[in-house]
Amino acid sequence: MQAQDTTTLFLLKLWPWVETNRNRLIGGAVIAVLAIFIVWFVACQREAKEIAAGQALTQVAISSSGPLADAYLQIAGQHPDTAAGQRALLQGASSLFDAGKFTDAQAQFQKYLDEHPDGEFSGQATLGVAASLDAQGKTDLAVGAYQRVINSSSDTAIVSAAKFGLARIEESQGRPNDAFVLYQDVASADPSGSLGSEADMRLIELRNKLPAAASSQTPAFPLKSSQ
Repeated sequence: MQAQDTTTLFLLKLWPWVETNRNRLIGGAVIAVLAIFIVWFVACQREAKEIAAGQALTQVAISSSGPLADAYLQIAGQHPDTAAGQRALLQGASSLFDAGKFTDAQAQFQKYLDEHPDGEFSGQATLGVAASLDAQGKTDLAVGAYQRVINSSSDTAIVSAAKFGLARIEESQGRPNDAFVLYQDVASADPSGSLGSEADMRLIELRNKLPAAASSQTPAFPLKSSQ
């Protein structure tokens, strides 16, 4: 009974305050409803943009007509604030690279990094910059870019690709021992993939050229040719 009386007394004291502040309470409730509606509307708009960008990206990906790079970059320009738009920018840069337009590809990869420095695909974009520099013969800049990927990315596949590119440069510049170590890392990280297989082949070639180096460094992986 005492608890019930206390509750009744509290309600009797609260009701006059509610009556006095009724307009304020109604206004606050309206503001809260409006805020919820705005948040919901913005979320719906963002979702709609993501869906539209994703559909456009899929359509380009399954189409074989026209220059793919231009189509991808158009999507990136139309949907810059969506994940699909970011992917389209990278796809456009990759298409330019595949077409041998390395300077243009580098510019688009760098554009992604400038606009999304902490983006989901920043490691892939940095690798793209490095590969574009490498393809242009800007070896010193490519080495630095590959090294940034190795030091900063947590994606094993991206790091392996950067190490493979760096190993090729080391080998071409007469540093086979450094190349040997990098190829070992790639083959160990990707034992059943195409990049790991290519690294294995490079290691076999280097072992034939550098028997001393090969015998002094025990590979951290079994050669596929011996399986």
